[in-house]
Amino acid sequence: MPGLPAPDYPADVRARLEADAREVIARYPDSRSALLPLLHLVQAEEGHVTRTGMRFCADVLGLTTAEVTAVATFYTMYRRKPSGDYQVGVCTNTLCAVMGGDAIFEELKEYLGVGNQETTEDGKVTLEHIECNAACDFAPVVMVNWEFFDNQTPQSAKRLVDDLRAGRPVTPTRGAPLCTFKETARILAGFPDERPGAVEAGGGAGPASLIGLKLAKGEALPPRVVHPRGETAESQGRGTAPHDGPMPGARHLSSHDAPQQTSASDPKHPAGPVSEEGE
Repeated sequence: MPGLPAPDYPADVRARLEADAREVIARYPDSRSALLPLLHLVQAEEGHVTRTGMRFCADVLGLTTAEVTAVATFYTMYRRKPSGDYQVGVCTNTLCAVMGGDAIFEELKEYLGVGNQETTEDGKVTLEHIECNAACDFAPVVMVNWEFFDNQTPQSAKRLVDDLRAGRPVTPTRGAPLCTFKETARILAGFPDERPGAVEAGGGAGPASLIGLKLAKGEALPPRVVHPRGETAESQGRGTAPHDGPMPGARHLSSHDAPQQTSASDPKHPAGPVSEEGE
């Protein structure tokens, strides 16, 4: 059976949201382009995108609730169920994972007693794994309401969630001061962050991420000397340095080492099967 229509917001809440929505919609030549920030706006009201919030977005944009639902369920930044004041996301993508992200996530699950996308009983912390925080220079990375906490360990991550649950001040490694998830959602909707110093606070990418930008600008990078395989700096009369070529006698063959005995160059080892088919 079809579900009942979503209830509407109370009159005073709807009037306030409609005023905000008009401000957001006015930024776009096509009103439906305002859907993403409006979903953040209704998320800022209740802490997640409810059926009521999706009905509101559909009403003010002249869309169907199916169209709004398709967008709200596609993007992971929109929560579909009640969540905590602090969204703690642990990057478990490749680099963060091998640097300790998997261990952080597993320990936090056990420490908090919750699973992925679940919230602690006090309503303070929602834990989730994230595919990439776009901060590989600082792996492993944890984000709280999309603010960076770099170079984490299981121990530092547990101290972090303890502080969040206890209401103690928490300072991100980079970027703006931390605020609640509802406050973050309103900022993402495009409204000014009026907290003192929040706009001025900043953070940048790490040096490895900026190499490509420097090259694009024509900046020269420090030279890197890579010795031929099996050859050390000492054998070339240039002295030695840490990591300066392999140890004497070490062999690290690859496709760059030539010539090698291959089926094309070694008649004793021809390519192809050595027996008849089926044998």
